[in-house]
Amino acid sequence: MTELKADSGRSAESVQLCEPSSGEASAGRRFNLAAALIVLSVALGILLIWKTSSSLLIIFAGVLFASFLDACARALGPLIPAGRAWRLTLVILILTALIVLGATWGTGKVPEQARLLIRVMDTQLDVLQQRLASVGVDLFGPGGDRDLSRWFPDHDKLFGHAQTAIGTAASLLANTLVIVFLGLLFSLDPQGYRDGFVLLVRPASRDRVSAVLDEMGAVLRSWLVGQLVRIVLMTACVWLALYLLGLPGAFLLGVQAGFSNFVPYLGPILAGIPVGLVAMPLGPKMVIWAVGIYTVIQSIEGYVIGPLIHRRAVEVPAAWTLVAIVLFGALFGVMGIALAMPLFAVGRVAVLRLYVEDQLGDDLS
Repeated sequence: MTELKADSGRSAESVQLCEPSSGEASAGRRFNLAAALIVLSVALGILLIWKTSSSLLIIFAGVLFASFLDACARALGPLIPAGRAWRLTLVILILTALIVLGATWGTGKVPEQARLLIRVMDTQLDVLQQRLASVGVDLFGPGGDRDLSRWFPDHDKLFGHAQTAIGTAASLLANTLVIVFLGLLFSLDPQGYRDGFVLLVRPASRDRVSAVLDEMGAVLRSWLVGQLVRIVLMTACVWLALYLLGLPGAFLLGVQAGFSNFVPYLGPILAGIPVGLVAMPLGPKMVIWAVGIYTVIQSIEGYVIGPLIHRRAVEVPAAWTLVAIVLFGALFGVMGIALAMPLFAVGRVAVLRLYVEDQLGDDLS
C-alpha cells in the first residue's frame, strides 16, 4: 500500500510538472494580448500616417520654417546684444520687408518673362519633336500633349479652367499660410514645444529623447541654412552667366536652377533642360555655351561648394539620397520630393541614436 501511495504521489507530481500552472498560462495569455495590441497599434499608426500624410508634411514644413527663423535669430546673437525675442522679431521684420520688395519688383516683370520663356520652350519643343519624328522617334508618344503655353494663358484661363485655377490658388495660399503661422508659433518657444513632446515618453528616457530632439533641430537648421546659401549662390551665378551670354529670361532661368538644389542630383539635371531649350533659337553654338557654362557652374557648386557648406550637417550617401527622393516622391508627390532630404536627415538621426546606440548598444560617437 505504501508503494502504491508513493507511486501515485510521484505520478501526480509528474503531471503537475508537465502541465503549466494557471499563473503561467495567465501570464502567457497576457503576453499574447499585449503583443497583439502592439501590432494593432503600429498598424493603426501607419494607417493614420498614410491617411494624413499631406497634413503631416505641411506640419513638418512649418517645423522647417521655424528652424530657419531660429537659425537666423541665433546667427544675430553675436552681432546684436539683445534677447532672443527681439532678435526673432527683427528677423521676421527683415524677411517681411524683403518679400514685399520682391513682390513689388517682380509683379510687373516676372509674369511677362515667364510667358516669353514658355513660348520659346514651346516652340523649340515643337521643332525638336519634328526633327525626331523625321527619324521615326515620337518624343511625346501618340497624342502627347506638349503645349506648355497652357500653363500661362491670358486673362480668364489658367490650368485649363478658371475654377480649377481658383481652387489651386486657394489651396496653395492656405497651405502657405498654415506653414508660415506654424513656423512663427514654433519659433517663439521651441524649447517649450520640445518639452511638451518629451512628456509623452517615460521619465527615465526624457533626457535622452530631449538630447536627440536637440540634435535633430541642429541638423535641420544646418541643412536648411546651407540649402538657402546654395540656392542664392547658384541663382546669382547662373543668372549672371546667362545674362552675359544674352539669353532671354536669364533671371528666371537662374531662379529655377537655384531652387533645383532642393532635389539633389535629379533637380540640377532637369533644370538644365530649359536652359538648352531657350538657347536653341540662338544657334547650336549658343546651346553648347549655355549648357556647358551651366554644367560647369553646377559641377563646382555640387562637388565643391555644397560639401563645404554642409560639412557640419548630416552626411547622407548619394544612393540613399536618391532612394529617399524616389520613395517620398512616389508616396507623397511633389511635397514629398521637396521634403525628402530633411525628413531623411532627421529620421537618420533618430534611428542612429535611439535604435543603433540605445537598443543595439553600438557606440557611434
